[in-house]
Amino acid sequence: MDKTQKIKTFLMFSGQAEEAMNFYTSLFNDSEITNIIHYRAGEAGEEGTVLQATFTLNGHEYMCIDSNVEHAFTFTPAISLFVTCETEEEINKTFEKLSQDGAILMPLNEYPFSKRYGWVQDRFGISWQLSL
Repeated sequence: MDKTQKIKTFLMFSGQAEEAMNFYTSLFNDSEITNIIHYRAGEAGEEGTVLQATFTLNGHEYMCIDSNVEHAFTFTPAISLFVTCETEEEINKTFEKLSQDGAILMPLNEYPFSKRYGWVQDRFGISWQLSL
């Protein structure tokens, strides 16, 4: 039986896809860039940016690109990646790294729904909810 993940999160960047993938895969265990195709000289996108890529975060597969078209939209906190952390150290470290040069949407704290929770938007514009 094919264990291919049928539904994947697809992220569209504007020239930062490879940097974002490297950053994200450095944060989570069982994570890696599994395939990457770059634009070549003379193609529609800027040479060296990501035409198409796949990567895994904790075994969950994602896809991404660097769009060669300017859009009037970007990422929104209305959709976020939710991470269940196993330890206080893990949530603190992950929150700190993701919020660096980004924005804290909800500070890391105790809330009625979680003993330790925080919501951040990273420097690439992706929103992350972290819960212990």
